[in-house]
Amino acid sequence: MRPANTLITRPNPDEYASRFAVYIAQVAAEDALQALAEQRRETLQLFDSLSDERALFRYAPDKWSLKEVLGHVIDTERIFAYRALRFARGDRTPLPGFDQDDYVRAARFDARPLEDLRDEYDSVRCATLTLFRGLDEEELARCGTANQAEATVRALAYVIAGHERHHLRVIRERYLKRV
Repeated sequence: MRPANTLITRPNPDEYASRFAVYIAQVAAEDALQALAEQRRETLQLFDSLSDERALFRYAPDKWSLKEVLGHVIDTERIFAYRALRFARGDRTPLPGFDQDDYVRAARFDARPLEDLRDEYDSVRCATLTLFRGLDEEELARCGTANQAEATVRALAYVIAGHERHHLRVIRERYLKRV
């Protein structure tokens, strides 16, 4: 079992594909668990400040609504946490990628109450935190392949946090300034 005071430290560049560097660079914390926990509070606060009507806002006709952005963050976190679980358990079976636009279209996030999406986000983040808290250094260092790219479990924790950080920045810059 992972000691309670063990950090999930920043991965080295050889622990992930270069396409993940943009997400990992967005995480300022030197502990992925700290980043994920702080981000949970920040994201919940942001979406708690929105009405269902405001959450349908799109800053351009071909862009996702705020509900769709949150749904995308939820789906992506689930997928990357599943990858982390598989890799941590030593499963070396290559995993497929996914098309984010197809997922968003199929999910019909705009038809759901914002409170429901907010609660789902909270549940998924709590599960992600529990997963990573239960991993030891050996499991965090294990590697696997998904979407034809290798990554360690440690790197995936940072990718989850960085991916959400990216979308929070986009929300603040392109959605909230215009709503």
